[in-house]
Amino acid sequence: MQQQKRQPELVEGNLPVFVFPTELIFYADDQSTHKQVLTLYNPYEFALKFKDAAGAVKPQCCVDIVIRHKDVRASHYGVIDKFRLQVSEQSQRKALGRKEVIATLLPSAKEQHKEEEEKRIKEHFAESVFFEQIPSQADNRSSSSGPSLLMVFLGMVCIAALMMPTLGEMESMVPLYLHLSVNQKLVAAYVLGLVTMVVLRT
Repeated sequence: MQQQKRQPELVEGNLPVFVFPTELIFYADDQSTHKQVLTLYNPYEFALKFKDAAGAVKPQCCVDIVIRHKDVRASHYGVIDKFRLQVSEQSQRKALGRKEVIATLLPSAKEQHKEEEEKRIKEHFAESVFFEQIPSQADNRSSSSGPSLLMVFLGMVCIAALMMPTLGEMESMVPLYLHLSVNQKLVAAYVLGLVTMVVLRT
């Protein structure tokens, strides 16, 4: 004797409802948008019945629901309606899941596209302004970041100091007051090293 598989108890209102699209936009000046299709998917192993519009969906199937806007007039522009889908197991009454699809009537598709285009242009402009500032700052930094005249001059002085004769050398043609001590030459060598590091980093 085969044992029937027992289906887990489904909690009321917790079943995910899969519907596409999740928002409907009708345009008064475009009659092709006055009738739209809403697709309800049933990925489950059991059949579903649904209402606001009444019907049923077989297991792992989908069904198309045609939604028409019947009252297209200026007083309804911008009004948001809600189309509520309530699903339950075909043999049960309790609602297992609910989904609301927002429906809006707008005056003109062209105006909407124009607004979207303007918004995109503004966003692009804002982004380009933001991103253009970064390279310009980098360019300024790179143009002024070369070795400064002070560093070059300091480096030249240190090299000249290291080429001078040391105190105590008698055979030099250089006057005695230009003879440097060993400590002075060590300081010049140290400063030259620092200047070299600064120049290489820039």
